[in-house]
Amino acid sequence: MSVTNIELQDELEQPLTQLAEKLNQSRNWIINEAVKEFLEHQALEEQRWQDTLPALASVKNGNSIAGEKVESWMTSWGTLEEQPAPHQ
Repeated sequence: MSVTNIELQDELEQPLTQLAEKLNQSRNWIINEAVKEFLEHQALEEQRWQDTLPALASVKNGNSIAGEKVESWMTSWGTLEEQPAPHQ
C-alpha cells in the first residue's frame, strides 16, 4: 500500500473524526472508502457516456422515431389497445 498525503479542508476535519469514532474505523479507512466509491462512480459515468455515443451517432445519421409515436405507444401501455413499440 502506498502513502499519499492529503490536505483536508478545515470543515471536513471534525466531521471525519466524528464519523471515524462512530464507525469505529480509522480516518484513513473512511478516506479510502470515499475515494474507492468516487472512482467507481466516475467509471460508471464514463461507461454511460461510452454507451451513449453510438446512440448519438445513430440520431445524427437520421435514425430516430418521432416523439408523437413514442408518446402514443407509451400512453397505450397497460391498456387493452396496447401498441407495439414504434419502429423507424
